[in-house]
Amino acid sequence: MASELKPISVAQGDTRSDAISKEDIVLESDAAPRSQPVSCSDADEPCELACSEATFECAAASDKGRAIDSTQEGAMVIPAQRPCILVVHASVGSGHRSAAIAAAEALERLIAAGDERVPADTEVQVLDILDYGRIKFDGDKTASAFTGPTRPIYDITWRFTLTGRLLWGGGTSWARIMFKKFTEYVEERSPLAIVCTHITAANAAVGARMLTGQAFPIVCVPTDYEIEGWWPHKECDLFCVATEGMAETLRPRRVPERKMLLTGIPVRGADGTDFDRRAVREGLGLPQDKTVVLVMAGAHLPQPYVRFRATMDLTMPYLKGLSDMHFVFLPGRDEEYALHLRRQQDDMAIDNMTVMGYVEDMPALMAASDLAICKSGGLTVTECLCARLPMVLLGRSYGQEKVNTTLLTSMGASMHATTPRELLGTLRHLHANPGSIKAMLINGEALRRPNAARDVASATLDLIPHDCSSRRHFAQFYWGGKPAHTR
Repeated sequence: MASELKPISVAQGDTRSDAISKEDIVLESDAAPRSQPVSCSDADEPCELACSEATFECAAASDKGRAIDSTQEGAMVIPAQRPCILVVHASVGSGHRSAAIAAAEALERLIAAGDERVPADTEVQVLDILDYGRIKFDGDKTASAFTGPTRPIYDITWRFTLTGRLLWGGGTSWARIMFKKFTEYVEERSPLAIVCTHITAANAAVGARMLTGQAFPIVCVPTDYEIEGWWPHKECDLFCVATEGMAETLRPRRVPERKMLLTGIPVRGADGTDFDRRAVREGLGLPQDKTVVLVMAGAHLPQPYVRFRATMDLTMPYLKGLSDMHFVFLPGRDEEYALHLRRQQDDMAIDNMTVMGYVEDMPALMAASDLAICKSGGLTVTECLCARLPMVLLGRSYGQEKVNTTLLTSMGASMHATTPRELLGTLRHLHANPGSIKAMLINGEALRRPNAARDVASATLDLIPHDCSSRRHFAQFYWGGKPAHTR
């Protein structure tokens, strides 16, 4: 039956996972009887990790016992733990963590405003799932390993693993093999809900829910503009997607309409604040009468930006010929690269160029700019869309970045260049035809969803009253329909 052409929405009734059909392949080595679901309101277990409201950084806590009856003579009184919502990411690059913090901040705002869907003392914790792994490894370094000659391997893996008709439903395998400590923590805290911004976090959460017999909802938030194959499609209670195209990907994977919501990707600082562009430019020493171009060349990890920076180095000698543009280079916290840029600027006498250090108020700077040269990471392009900042995407794209590039360029929301000559040609075109920048701005409105974090948070609270328990199994593969998009 053809899917109905109507907006996808949050479930209003039963949000339990669909029954497993005879076509599903389920490995039942873990098929112990399911325990009685734990009520989400009984979250009185002690907290092993606490999260600062200001930074959402996890820190150790010492109160590890249950509340003790204070009427007992000589008994030590330990306060009952507050109910909690977990927002879990994986430190594989910075985007998943940024999205998790944005969602957590939105949840905190709803709770602080007295939202009646949760207890007033509910706390929000942001956790890195890799901190709970049986084997400790650096996710950032692992991600960087796929930015060199191995990029095509990652591209094939991301695009073609379990994205056809054979699909992944979920199970306890990830939790049992790798994330036993996370399962123990979930059993202690009995969270009201878990929001996941990475597939590893989502699979660990699904396994923890099955193994502990709890009934909390699991909300999955992909941080790119397509959905890879390892999301637990059968066990996720809500997919918060960025585009209708992502929903079209989920439909052949037999994800019900009630389990999809078009929210956008949550980013920080996209709260609709109006900035005085003139005042911001004046405060930063930027010209008022030129097209300000941000060159976003800095990030938490320098390795993915090696080729990006090399391309910009070869383009720099020609920047002073674009007299109506002013280029603002953002090296982030990489002081060595910032020094390199300043030396290049002095040697080439480029007067329409500024090198800034780490910028605290990026939303203001982006709002005061006219164009960005950046990579096609999911959070980066989403921040630009929310700031109404047209983009030139630079570099060859692989995996999820390839999907992001294809979407943005196909909708006319960005341009794409892979070599220094292509970049220079694109900049010369935009310099001579500033109307092209305005066209990208208009086209980007179709993808712009600045309230994504709030919508994800609100949808999560909507699911808390529902029984989201599921049947325990070790691993579930199933057969889906014909994929909506050819990869």
